[in-house]
Amino acid sequence: MFSKRFGMIAGAAAASALLLTACNGTDAQTGAAAPASSPAAGQDSAQQLNFLSGTAQQNKAQPKTGDWANDPGKPAVKPVAKKWVQLSASKAGNLDPVVVNGAGFTLYRFDPDDANPSKSNCNGACAVTWPPVVVAPGGRIFIDGVKKSDVGVVKRDDGSLQVTVGGWPVYRFSKDQKPGDTNGQGVGGTWFGVTPDGKKAGAPEAGQGGQGGGKAATSVTLSDEKNFGDPSEGLAGSGCKNVGRDNSASSLQTSGSLKIWSEKNCTGKSKVVNGDVADLNTIGFDNTISSVFFG
Repeated sequence: MFSKRFGMIAGAAAASALLLTACNGTDAQTGAAAPASSPAAGQDSAQQLNFLSGTAQQNKAQPKTGDWANDPGKPAVKPVAKKWVQLSASKAGNLDPVVVNGAGFTLYRFDPDDANPSKSNCNGACAVTWPPVVVAPGGRIFIDGVKKSDVGVVKRDDGSLQVTVGGWPVYRFSKDQKPGDTNGQGVGGTWFGVTPDGKKAGAPEAGQGGQGGGKAATSVTLSDEKNFGDPSEGLAGSGCKNVGRDNSASSLQTSGSLKIWSEKNCTGKSKVVNGDVADLNTIGFDNTISSVFFG
């Protein structure tokens, strides 16, 4: 009887010891420290931000902060992460709708970036000409006519947090001097105003060529030199057309949207082009075009 009672007491003591060990943060089987609890899967920098409906003014943001730090009339510069940014669905030039910031400046997206997953490929000198819209950790994003579900951030190569719309990283353009300017629309055939859901904004700007979603091109001029210099050759028609001088073009001019290919008969690597491209190297197609698809 004594032996049986002693065994029961010993068993209870052992169970209590295991429970106490677990509560003290050690593994019951190995005696090693138990792993600390980690954040839920998928938790990222976006969850450290504060999303507020309405404009910065409606939310009584402090003057000379956030998007108001760059005065109109002065070029955008490589930015310091801001305590707040504003995303408003608006109209600028021929772009309607397009997203503008709290000071009314047009925001742009860049075709060589990625939206799924989000990734910025504009760094160095590119990020000086096209300053990324960055926000400080724990900062505020005022959303005005833009769905919260379409807004996020992505970590840039320098560690800063860049705002995304529809997954696309967004930027200012240094040559936009006043609210409502759209001087960046169609530049290089790769830069376009961004719509509230992340698509390319608006109709073609004068002198900038077409943009995604516009009319299909029916002709193209391929130039051997950058900035449309001679010699050159023209292609026209519909469907797939092989170029006469393979892998020679460094720039192109077209009045709409077409697809360029790295191999004959519209095979190999491809890229949709929307309007003129003064330097095909900016989209990875310098001396690479072998065929073109119209329609």
